[in-house]
This record gives sequence, structure tokens and C-alpha cells, in this order.
Amino acid sequence: MHEMSLCEGIRGVIEDQAAQHNVTRIAKVRVEIGRFAGVETDALHFAFDVVMRGSVAEGAELITIDLPGRAMCYDCMKEVEIDHRLDPCPDCGGGKLMPQGGDEMRIKDLEVA
Repeated sequence: MHEMSLCEGIRGVIEDQAAQHNVTRIAKVRVEIGRFAGVETDALHFAFDVVMRGSVAEGAELITIDLPGRAMCYDCMKEVEIDHRLDPCPDCGGGKLMPQGGDEMRIKDLEVA
């Protein structure tokens, strides 16, 4: 379950930011996850609760924001949203797509309690 190591990285960022800003408790953590990132959100929520124990984010709510997959279609020369990497272009039906986004994962913001 790589979601556990992802949460350990999130914890590191949270602790660094909390120390920099003299924060003692985090109430909410919003994380943006691209559709192609390969992250299982249910497993991420479970791992988050486990990994955050004993930290400033213990008991914090994890909010995941789904980001669409994006690709450049070389048939119609448009950037389009796709659900799966191998989907055809939703505009022209072409199959020459180069993924442009959707594999990212980042902390959007933290809400202080």
C-alpha cells in the first residue's frame, strides 16, 4: 500500500509548515489528486488517520479533490479532459493523445484549528 508512504510525506510537509507558522493543530487537509495518479482514495483516508496519530494533524479531516485527466489531441489540436489514459478524444474521436496532466498529487491547503 503506497498510500501509507504518501501520507508519511504529507505528514512531513504538515509538520514543517506547522513549525514555520507556530501552529499546534491542523483541522483539515485538502489534497488534490489527479485521475491518473494511481492513488486509491479509500486507502489514502485510512492511511492518513493512522499516520497522523501523534502529530499536529491527528484527528484532522482529509479532503480529497479529484483532478481530471487532460491530454493534447494531435488530431484536432485541442486540450481535452479524458477519464482513462487510452480514451479517444471526446471532441473528434481521434486516438493521438498525449497526456498533459492528471498524474499529480499535491496539498492544496491546510486549515488551522
